[in-house]
Amino acid sequence: MRQRQQNRFSLRLRIIGGQVTAEKLRKISEVAEKYGHGYVHMTSRQGIEIPFIDFDDIDAVKDELALVELQPGACGPRVRTVTACQGADICPSGLIETSRLAEEVDLRYFGRALPHKFKIGITGCKNNCLKAEENDIGIKGGALPAWAAGKCTFCGLCTAVCPTKAIAESSQTLTLLNEKCIYCGKCAKSCPADAWSGQAGYILSFGGTFGNEIRAGTPLLPIIFSKAQMFAVIDAAVAFYDEYGKAGERFAKTIERTGAELLRGRLEREIPARV
Repeated sequence: MRQRQQNRFSLRLRIIGGQVTAEKLRKISEVAEKYGHGYVHMTSRQGIEIPFIDFDDIDAVKDELALVELQPGACGPRVRTVTACQGADICPSGLIETSRLAEEVDLRYFGRALPHKFKIGITGCKNNCLKAEENDIGIKGGALPAWAAGKCTFCGLCTAVCPTKAIAESSQTLTLLNEKCIYCGKCAKSCPADAWSGQAGYILSFGGTFGNEIRAGTPLLPIIFSKAQMFAVIDAAVAFYDEYGKAGERFAKTIERTGAELLRGRLEREIPARV
């Protein structure tokens, strides 16, 4: 990316899901010392930029970074590098694995040309550390609760921690109020008797932006439990944008112009009928 300074460029690296090995960090440090000003910039989307690279050194910098399999990131009207939190493998609150998922998503969509820049972010749970709704497509971990009456001690902890009061107790029975449940999984995480369990899944949002215009992405579908179905839905959303989007128009504007119901109908065809 061109800087204000003449003949100087800032090289953005492709850091998938916010994870980078120590070996790659050492090489980034070496390149910043040798070709830049000895520092890097951490972007808001988990990227690393090396500023003050001379135009004549760009190819040499790329060659050195390639030794540890580091590549430039994407700019312009195409799918950008995928961001992710640490997810269920690391975080006690995590409901889905995020790091390997970020690699899968990045491998499938990174660099694809579209009408405008297109961002995908993955967050492991409803705590939403990665702010999924800021992205053109946000992927958020969720869990559909199920209650086993025979294990329950009726301690009341689940009803106390539920943020939306989606659990009703009556006559030694707990009932999940589906219309109130936000799939946060806190009932299952907190239950000392394992009376609550949660089926993990993916909650998708569409059309988020956080630049000149701020718009939260809209969830158009119920929680999805199959990764294959999730990818089918994302494929359909990207194809929809490619078909209906105008050059220079963000996905949110395309949805607004064409109507969310048109997109919802396209996405629902990728999900089998629910019993």
